Amino acid sequence: MRITAALLTFLLTALVPGAAALVPGVAYAEPGEMSVACVVNDDRVSELSGLVVTASGYIAINDSNWDPSAIRIFYLDKKCKLTKSIGYPAAARDPEDLTLAKDGTVWVADVGDNYNASVRRKTVALWKLAPGAKSPVIHRLAYPDGPHDAETLLLAADGTPIIVTKELSGRSEIFVPTGPLVAKAADGVPLKRVGSVRLPDSQTPNFLDSIGRRLVTGGAVSPDGRHVVLRTYADAFEWDVVDGDIVKTLTDQEPRATPLPDEQQGEAIAYTPDGSAFVTACDEPAGPTTLRRYVPAARPSPSPPEDQKSGDQEQTLAGDDGGRPGNRLMFAVGITGLALVLLGVVGVVLRRLAR
Repeated sequence: MRITAALLTFLLTALVPGAAALVPGVAYAEPGEMSVACVVNDDRVSELSGLVVTASGYIAINDSNWDPSAIRIFYLDKKCKLTKSIGYPAAARDPEDLTLAKDGTVWVADVGDNYNASVRRKTVALWKLAPGAKSPVIHRLAYPDGPHDAETLLLAADGTPIIVTKELSGRSEIFVPTGPLVAKAADGVPLKRVGSVRLPDSQTPNFLDSIGRRLVTGGAVSPDGRHVVLRTYADAFEWDVVDGDIVKTLTDQEPRATPLPDEQQGEAIAYTPDGSAFVTACDEPAGPTTLRRYVPAARPSPSPPEDQKSGDQEQTLAGDDGGRPGNRLMFAVGITGLALVLLGVVGVVLRRLAR
């Protein structure tokens, strides 16, 4: 009986979790690896500042256009083809990020306020687009200490909006509303500062060099709520959310860095629906826009539940190998050898029965 390499690979990967990384010729994604998700080839969809990945494709926003009516919410299929767009009932000033709530509501963060603007904003806004709605509804907010530029919106587990500012100092401020949002109100609901975050140093190349490595240009929370990411023009920094508290995590914990080298003014980042990867987009004024998919820097293995630990300790086939690849490979080879012997015996029996 001829045993092919494909069969050996199948046996190894089926019998030993993680064995694909031990088998020559088996492709698997490395942390930090980038691939092209798709390319937007539509002049109407440019200067992308915010992105969400859905099961059917993408939702994206742009932050500026010489024609205010061209600032819209775009729906793209999996191949980045525009399927529909939705406009704002009044001119959106500077939409910079968006996120998708658990109930399917799209939240657009109209919070941009450039430092060199001739007139700074008295209020910023969140636009709420409910499932099936034809137009988003505005909810205004006001900072307690004057204008801030911001490009990041996160949603806490309870639905509270979290705004992370974009500071030249490199220390971004974190704000949340002091009370429930009010639709279409002229005065903004007051925001309160609840913390700050300073990202680790980086050497990743980008079009703004050292400045671009400390400006927060986007963020996202994984669909399961276990991870949160902030991006700059150069890198993506991911945290494991502690006790469901995003603000405390950003304030107190250290992130892992995934380089996003040489993205042309990269501003958008989103998780894939399964939370296993990031997808990014750039604020490119004209021409094709590439959506890039990155594998995050290696995450720590989750601890098994307490009720499974005793059962794990009773397993005797694998023994206590300390997680060493060499011991796992020896175990895999042993099991595979046993499988080959059994297959050989079955082959002999079948040949004798066929005589």
